[in-house]
Parts: sequence; structure tokens; C-alpha cells
Amino acid sequence: MEGNSGGGGADRGGNDVELLCKTLQVEHKLFYFDLKENPRGRYLKISEKTSATRSTIIVPSSGISWFLDLFNYYVNSDDNDLFSKELQLDTKVFYFDIGENRRGRFLKVSEASVSRNRSTIIVPAGSTRDEGWAAFRNILADINEASRLFVLPNQQSSEPSERLVGLSDDVGAGFISGHSQAASTSELKVDRSVELPTQDEIGNMGVSKVIRADQKRFFFDLGSNNRGHFLRISEG
Repeated sequence: MEGNSGGGGADRGGNDVELLCKTLQVEHKLFYFDLKENPRGRYLKISEKTSATRSTIIVPSSGISWFLDLFNYYVNSDDNDLFSKELQLDTKVFYFDIGENRRGRFLKVSEASVSRNRSTIIVPAGSTRDEGWAAFRNILADINEASRLFVLPNQQSSEPSERLVGLSDDVGAGFISGHSQAASTSELKVDRSVELPTQDEIGNMGVSKVIRADQKRFFFDLGSNNRGHFLRISEG
């Protein structure tokens, strides 16, 4: 199994930006997931810590989805159908091996590269896979989704403002009212069937709408001043 990578030299300098952190406890082990970015690229650092040892593997951002697919394979396959796998990402090779000891079944994930000594983390299956492999998989899924949403300032579009004006005119002033349940990003669609308020209705008071997404609220305030009408968007 192969994929393309980025950030192969990650976690080497002092310019790392921390984007997301998660922690998982499986039996006697703690796993730390740190999504970071530096001038060389974005990467995921996965560390396993026990009372006596700590081991870390570095996964380029483009390899996170491959890790997710592999953990899906180990979670969803029957025990008799599980095999060792290899994942190559440019100069790195990750080895996925099934094992068993007195504590039970486990998945050993090893990273080998020319720039780092071989490093290994061991993920217990737990008494049920929901306690170990599935929980690990679920965190990978969250990080994979979050990685697509994070945009740092140097990655933002530099398109001319004229296009933004055109987009604003196309959307109009109809927005989704606040929902009682959090909506996913794909569900945040503009309701264009809402009738636009007249200029007299707008006045200087403005028209406000709220969109809730997960733990955030976005406020859309339509107002006017001596320069004309405007839309103010704020996050709270």
C-alpha cells in the first residue's frame, strides 16, 4: 500500500504550530495525538506512554487517511482474516503487525525511515475492539476531518476582493436560523428562499441571524451606514 507524503522532516525545529491535541487511554497505556505544522508541512505525532517508556511515530498529513483506512481494516475484519500490512510514504515505511501476549491481542505499528531510528507503538485491542482499536480509529477519523478544515494565514486564498463582492451578491441576505442541534459543515447551506427585507425594514437597526456549528455560533448582521448596506459576520 502506498501514498504520497508531506512534512517528512517534521518535529525537528522550533517553528512548529500546534493545531490539535487529543488523548486516548487504552488499558495501562496513554496515547497522545498532536497535529502540528511547520515550514516543511503538516504532520501527526502519535506518542505511546506507559509508566516506564515513551515511543513516538511521525505520520505526514497525507498519511492520516491511510492510517484511518488500515485501522478500519483491523477493526472490521474477522480475526482469521487479519494480516500484516505495509504503508510506504516517500522515504518512510510503516509496518502494521498483529500479535498476542498474556494481556491479549495487539497491533504493533512501526515507523522506519532513513532520518529516524525505528520507532514502534503498540495498540492493545482491549477486551473488545471498541476499547482499543476502534477508539484509536475514531480519533484518527476526527483528526483527519479536522486537518482538512485547518487553514493557516499563509494558506488563505489571495483572490481579488472583486470576486468576494460577487459571491456576496449571489448569496443574498437569507440565512439559516439557529438550530437546536449542531450541524456539520456540509449541512451549513444558505436558505435562498427567505424573502429579502426592504431598505426601510433594514434601517440602521440591521437584521441578525445565527448559525450554530458544533460548539461555535456564527452571527450574521445585516446593516447600513452612509456608505451603503453591509454584512458583518462574527464568531462567538
